[in-house]
Amino acid sequence: MAEKPKIRELLDESACEHSPTKKSACNAPTPGATTGGCAFEGAQIALFPFADAAHLVHGPMTCLSASWETRATPTSYEGRDHTQMGLTTGISMNDVVFGGEEKLVASIDYIMTHYSPEALFVYSTCVTGMIGDDIDAVCRRAQEKYVLPVVPVHAPGFVGSKNLGSRLGGEAALMHLIGTGEPETATAFDINLIGEYNVTGDLWQYSPLLEELGIRILSTLAGDGRVSKIRTAHRAKLNVLVCAKSLISLTRKMQERYGIPSISLSFYGKRDTSCGLRAIAGALGDADLIERTERLIEREEAKLEEKLAPYREIFRGKKAVLNTGGNKIWSIASALQDLGIEVVATAVKKATEADREKAREYLGEHGVLMMDPGKEQARLIDEKGAHLLLAGGRSLYTAIKKRISFIDVNQEKKKSYGGYKGLLNLADDLKNALENPVFANVARRAPWEK
Repeated sequence: MAEKPKIRELLDESACEHSPTKKSACNAPTPGATTGGCAFEGAQIALFPFADAAHLVHGPMTCLSASWETRATPTSYEGRDHTQMGLTTGISMNDVVFGGEEKLVASIDYIMTHYSPEALFVYSTCVTGMIGDDIDAVCRRAQEKYVLPVVPVHAPGFVGSKNLGSRLGGEAALMHLIGTGEPETATAFDINLIGEYNVTGDLWQYSPLLEELGIRILSTLAGDGRVSKIRTAHRAKLNVLVCAKSLISLTRKMQERYGIPSISLSFYGKRDTSCGLRAIAGALGDADLIERTERLIEREEAKLEEKLAPYREIFRGKKAVLNTGGNKIWSIASALQDLGIEVVATAVKKATEADREKAREYLGEHGVLMMDPGKEQARLIDEKGAHLLLAGGRSLYTAIKKRISFIDVNQEKKKSYGGYKGLLNLADDLKNALENPVFANVARRAPWEK
C-alpha cells in the first residue's frame, strides 16, 4: 500500500509561484480557517463525483451529515449512482475508547455485499484520525479480499482548510488509482480534466465542443468521472486544470512521473471559453486542430452574440458586487464583463494568491478586492451604486436590505453558467433578477405604516 501523503509537501507546493515568497506555507492551518470548510469536506468534493464508487466516511454521523450532497454534481453513469447514498461507520463514544477498526471492517463488508461498487473510498475524519485507526491496513486487506480498489483518504478536518483537503483527495487518486489501468485505445488528442466537478452540469456545456474538435476526454477528476477512466489518466497527452488551483500538486506530480504537461484555464464566459479552447489546441500542438478550433470559436461566438443582443440594453450601465470564493472570484467576473456589466468589487478572502492576482487583472485598478466581505459588501453597494449582488445564499439578506437584485452563484445554484450556453443562462437569470419587483419593494414599509 502506498505511503500516506505528506502534509508539509502539499502546503509548500513548488508548482505554486507564491509558496517560496510567503513566510508561511499556502493553506497552512490558522484559527478559524475551517469555518469555510474543513479538509475532510474538500477531499469529498474532489472525489465524490465518482458515481460508480462508494464513499464511506469513517467517523461520527455528524461528519457525513455536514458534508454529504452539498453540491449538485450530476452524472451520466448508467449504473447505480452511489453518491445518492450517505455511507458512514457512525463512530460512537464506545468506539473512541476501544477503536473503530472492527466497525470499519464490518461496514466495508456490508457495502461490498449490498452495493457492489467499482471502488470504495474510505475517508478518515478528526475523531478516527486522533484515536489512530489504521485505515491503510483495513483498506489493504479489503482490497485483497474483494479485488477492487479500496482507497484510504487521509484528510481529517483538523489538518487544514477545504483547499488542502482537495489536494489530499487528489493525492489519494494519484497514489491508489492513476496508473493502475490501461485504456482500450489511444488518440493523439487525449486529455484529462482535473478539478472539473461538473457542478450543475458545467462539463456538459463545453465537452461537446471538444468532442467536435476530436479532442477526447480520457478521464476527469472527478466530474461525471469513472474509476476505470481515472486509472488510465497516465496515458493522456495533456492535463487541463479547470479553475481548481487546489489540484496543482496533482498535475505537477503527474508531469514529473508520467511526463504529462498541464495548462490552467476557465470555461466561464465567452472570453475565457474561447481562450480555453485555444489553449488546449495550442498545447496539443497540431496545426490542423488549431485551425479547426479557430473556425469553431468564430462560429460559436457569432451564434452567442446574436442571442445576447436582446440583453445588451438591459445590462447597459449596470454594476455588480461579487461575493464568492476560489476561482469564481474572477471567472464569474469575466462572464459578467462579457455581458457588459461592470464588476466593482469581488471577495478574495477564500482565494489563493494566484486567484487574487487574476481578480485584480480582471477588475482593474478601480475594482475593490474584499478581504472581509461580511463587513465591506453593504458599504460598497452604496458607495459604488451597485445594481446586483452575486453571492451565496447568506448574502440574500444584504441584497434585501439594500434593495438591489440578487443571484445565488455558489454550489447551491440550479443552472450551469459554464461555456457559451452557460453565459446565456447567466444572462437570463440576471435579466429576471433585475426585472423582479420583489427586490425593489421588499424592504419598503407597508402603505398603512407611517
